[in-house]
Amino acid sequence: MTIRVAQVATGNAGMLTLRQLISDDRFELVAVGTSTPDKVGTDAGELAGLDVRTGVQAVGDLDAVIAAGPECVVYCAMGDTRPVEATNDVRKLLEAGIDVVGSAPGSLQFPWGTMPEKVIDKVEASAQAGGASLYITGVDPGFASDLVPLALASTCQRVEQVKCYELADYATYDGAEVMFDLMGFGHPVDSTPLLFLPGVLAMAWGTAIRMMAAGLGIEVDEITEFWEAEPAPESYDIAAGRIEKGTIAALHFSISGLVDGHPAIVVEHVTRTRDDLRPDWARPPSGGGAYRVEITGEPNYVVDIVPSSEHGDHNHAAIVAACGRIVNAIPDVLAAPPGIRTTLDLPLPTGRGTFVPPVVE
Repeated sequence: MTIRVAQVATGNAGMLTLRQLISDDRFELVAVGTSTPDKVGTDAGELAGLDVRTGVQAVGDLDAVIAAGPECVVYCAMGDTRPVEATNDVRKLLEAGIDVVGSAPGSLQFPWGTMPEKVIDKVEASAQAGGASLYITGVDPGFASDLVPLALASTCQRVEQVKCYELADYATYDGAEVMFDLMGFGHPVDSTPLLFLPGVLAMAWGTAIRMMAAGLGIEVDEITEFWEAEPAPESYDIAAGRIEKGTIAALHFSISGLVDGHPAIVVEHVTRTRDDLRPDWARPPSGGGAYRVEITGEPNYVVDIVPSSEHGDHNHAAIVAACGRIVNAIPDVLAAPPGIRTTLDLPLPTGRGTFVPPVVE
């Protein structure tokens, strides 16, 4: 029996989750919601970049999505710059008895210790009122900084530190709002971007750090933040816009979960907009981008995950991976008890339902 699903938002991530919802036989698409007026009335196949017509046209109202009667909504609206609105959207869906999987709001990946208790209680109450479940994930924070490191840690006899990296050239990433408004690329190097205001990094990646700590059976005493920026040596263009000489062109930041003063769990990012910037910072193994997990213990591990795609580069592939994790979780989230669910609650994902034999010409 197919699962009735709806998509909310069709941006970089939403377009790709929508593509799978249309093409995956496990699902029946019944609605698409958008906040972009020009997209209202457009067929879902066109919004997904597919050469198909689904007969499902985008609507501009969340109530219309709910009225279509989906069992689950894939929610990929922007949450980084509108966390309150995203949380309210999710609560409305849950109260309507609709399970939610998605990429936002990111703080709901593992909210305990990161979000205010009163907000967690409201979301949980909405889920219980509707008898619905919520699962938020991504790539990092997401499976590269929870599922993968915990799987590796499960083979260790001793773990002293878990360190997760994102190492990526963002020159081809076209998310202007994230690049410029959130991360501060193209801004003066002596300015403080939104992402690096005190407490923002700890909120954004505290979910991953506290989830890994819970998986390891430890408690984090404190989360510390660090960031530094590198200016552009000259002016140049990237997919998201213009980087002027002297403005922020590369970033290095980290978030550390301390246990008795020791950085037990660390998430570190090196984000460049040109490959030649700051060669002394950590680099991906083969150019482009990678996710790295380092475990210090017995045994030690250094594992590089290098995504690629037939439809784009490492940036595109990383978004595809996050979207695949979201959509493939739908059956397990439907089977889960009502409430906020995390990677620690769901069964081990195996890729069930995704196998497609190669086309033989």
